Order: sequence, then C-alpha cells, then structure tokens
Amino acid sequence: MSLLRLTRIVRRSSALRAGNKVGAVVVLVATLLATPAHADGANPLTELVDAAAQRLQIAEPVAAFKWNTHGAIEDPARVRQQLSALSSDATGKHIDPHYVSRAFSDQINATEAIEYRRFADWKLDASSAPSGSPDLAASRSAIDGLNQTMLTQIATNWDLLRSPQCAPALDAARGEVIESRHLDGLYQQALMTATQSYCA
Repeated sequence: MSLLRLTRIVRRSSALRAGNKVGAVVVLVATLLATPAHADGANPLTELVDAAAQRLQIAEPVAAFKWNTHGAIEDPARVRQQLSALSSDATGKHIDPHYVSRAFSDQINATEAIEYRRFADWKLDASSAPSGSPDLAASRSAIDGLNQTMLTQIATNWDLLRSPQCAPALDAARGEVIESRHLDGLYQQALMTATQSYCA
C-alpha cells in the first residue's frame, strides 16, 4: 500500500472503525520512517528536506487525535520543550542553537497550519471527520525520531547551509521531495514554510 493511500486513509477515517484507524496510523508512521523518498543522489540537502516533509505528514494523525479529544492544536509547553531540547542538542553538535530553534519553529508552524486546515475541512464537512482517536504516542515518537534525523542532517550539511550554494541546492531538494512524495498544494506550501530558514 502506498504512502499516499495510507495518508488518505487517515484523512477519510470516518469510513473506518476506530480500531482499524489506529492500525492505519501505526502503519502510516512506520512507513514514513522506513521509506526514503529517493535513492542516494547528488543533492546533500534532499535527506533533510525529505525528513521535514515526513514530519509534516504526521500532522494528519495528530490532527485526528486532537479533533476527537477536543484538544487544542497549539501546545506551547510541548513546543518549548522540543525547542529547548533541540537547541541543547545543537550546542552539543557545535552548530548554532538559534539557527536550530528558528528552523524547527518554522517546521512546527507549518505543521500546525496543516492541522488547522484539517479542522476547517472537518467543520465544513462533518462526514469527513475522523471518528476515532489514533495513537498520539506513536505520532510523537515518530516526530522525535525525525527531529533527530533533521538535526543530524543540519550538522552534516552545516557548511553548505551557510554558503551561497545553499539556495539552489535547497530549491532542487524541495522539487525532488515534492515529486517523490506526491505532495499536494497544501503540503507544498507547508514545506516551503518549514524550510524557509535553512539557508542561513
């Protein structure tokens, strides 16, 4: 089953039983982490951008959980916790913690925007709203793993990210990921926001 189809399963979860929905989300998260969007290529930023796209896609099950538990989309306490931990990790990797905080703030803002869009969709069409609550712990575990992947890629490509070659490499990486992951207009816009501070 393709990643695109699994994502649609989460989006159209009103047609599934709650138990099946949880299973679909677990498979979705596992697929996101296990399946690279590209073969090894020449662009060193593709893996970083691909991890950012995978992290964005986890907004789907997270939004479904928040919808069904009447939770708030924004969680300032968790955001502060994540940014503090990532900034500390950045210092340990000898990269600018302010850069890392800014990059991940963009990522979080883009993810929240997707969740807001889903809430709007479900308010406008109640029949499309998910009827069960996916496992938030599995989604957060996947997010934490992708955060570390992204941080490692930032450290690996630190010199490139601060060079004049960053912008064209980033544009090319975005194009590769958009094509390989079949990102729609919403996700393309979110990916642009999530990666807008990469070139320091």
